[in-house]
Amino acid sequence: MRILILGGTGEAVELARRLTPVHAVIYSLAGKGKIPDLTCAVRVGGFGGGDGLAAFLRANHIELLIDATHPFAAQISHNAVHAADAAAVPLWAYQRPAWSPEPGDDWRRVADWSEIITALAGFKRPFFTIGLEPLRHDAEIPLDQYWLVRCLAAQPLVSPRLTLLCATGPFKREHEVALMRDYRIDVLVAKNSGGRAVEAKLIAARQLGVEVVMLERPILPVVERTFDEIRSLAAELS
Repeated sequence: MRILILGGTGEAVELARRLTPVHAVIYSLAGKGKIPDLTCAVRVGGFGGGDGLAAFLRANHIELLIDATHPFAAQISHNAVHAADAAAVPLWAYQRPAWSPEPGDDWRRVADWSEIITALAGFKRPFFTIGLEPLRHDAEIPLDQYWLVRCLAAQPLVSPRLTLLCATGPFKREHEVALMRDYRIDVLVAKNSGGRAVEAKLIAARQLGVEVVMLERPILPVVERTFDEIRSLAAELS
């Protein structure tokens, strides 16, 4: 079977490795992260929206499209639905289980940037781990706050009220504890991405008694089949 995997996550790479010995797999990623070492074909870059993806499916005679993108890559997931419908190709999805608060956690759930800012009122040193969005608001940092922002990559930013860290997980708990202590963090801002690669920050926050502002996931479109385990998905195609 000719399969296109929309990837960019560790689980997507694992799926590609499981399926490659049996099927003709193309692994696609947007190009924002590290290109994985795979024996299947790897495509880097966008498709030009849902219509472009549909054209790619037709041109490459794809028989199954698998959306294994990041839980917050909602636009790609919507494009995948459009493309699958247009090209008459089945669409399956892997959706990583979300995190849930554990004993000792203190979460404030939010839906967007405005709710994040409201939830941060009263805190002094937030640690943002939600991507580039905080950098777009560096001129709006309250006078009583100092921001620590960690993301995959960004243009250098000079600000007396913000420190930018460009780093890629996974991160160890000891590293996260030391980082939060060094920067005197009193609140962690995180996306509910799930997974273990960046879960250490939540464990560190729990250990240090640091509150968490948790950005909840966008609503993703309904697809033909959805899996929450890579092994189960791969087993259906073995």
